[in-house]
Formats: sequence, structure tokens, C-alpha cells
Amino acid sequence: MTDKKILCAEAQMMIRIPVSKVFDALIDPEITKNFWFTKGSGKLERGKKVKWEWEMYNVSAIVTPKEILKDRKIVFEWGDEPKTVEFEFLPQDSNSTFVKIKEYGYHQTGDELIEAIKGSTGGFTTVLDGLKAWLEHGINLNLVRDKLPGGKD
Repeated sequence: MTDKKILCAEAQMMIRIPVSKVFDALIDPEITKNFWFTKGSGKLERGKKVKWEWEMYNVSAIVTPKEILKDRKIVFEWGDEPKTVEFEFLPQDSNSTFVKIKEYGYHQTGDELIEAIKGSTGGFTTVLDGLKAWLEHGINLNLVRDKLPGGKD
């Protein structure tokens, strides 16, 4: 039997900002909308479903937080065939945070699995790039909007 956590998308990035600000940027949709989705129905809280929207693509996702450990970890499920996403926050010093993201629970096999993991890895890398630009420099690079200028893939 294959451990579902082994078959995962992974992305990571150093953000040169204190861990509490990095964590809050991913909990609070008023901050997150500056680098990831365009609208969120509420802050992430364990067990409370929220809706994230990417209005430019006319796409949304229901997100169900499973674990929230302040300044340490966020775990949620999302998608029609639910996958689990884990954000881990590792303070490097008082002014920098290493963020790791893993997504697992893929239902595909073979080439479809490889494509799904590649797509998620690229997507989460884009999110981290946007997070870094927003928190460190106050710049919204429109990375998610510009990733698929013609719409969904």
C-alpha cells in the first residue's frame, strides 16, 4: 500500500518577514487576496468551511481547515476529490520564515498523476513567489492572474 503523503506536490520559500505576519497572510483573506485568490468568505478557522474565489477564472473552492497551529501549521482540505494541503512555517530568526507547502491525496495514476503533481507544484510555487513579493516589498505581481491569461487550463 502506498502512503498518500509520499505522492505529493511540494513547494518552499524563504520569506524575510517574521513568522506571525507570514502566518496571518495565509489565514486572513484580506491579505491573501493580494497574492493568491481574489475573494475569501472568511478567515481560516479549524472546522469552519470558507469559500475562496478566483474571479478572473470564474473558479472557486470550498476549503475546510483541519488543523491550525498559530505561527506553525495550517492544514486544510479542498477540491471535488478532496486533497489535503499543509503549510508549515519554520522561523529562521526573528525576521525570516521558511514556508513549506505539501499537497497530497491525489486520485490519479500514471501520467495523469505526474501532470497533477507538476501542476500543483507550479501553482504553489507561484503562490509563494507572490507571497514573498507582497510581504517583503508590498508589490502585487498579479502572478496567479497572469499564470493562465486565457483562462483555466
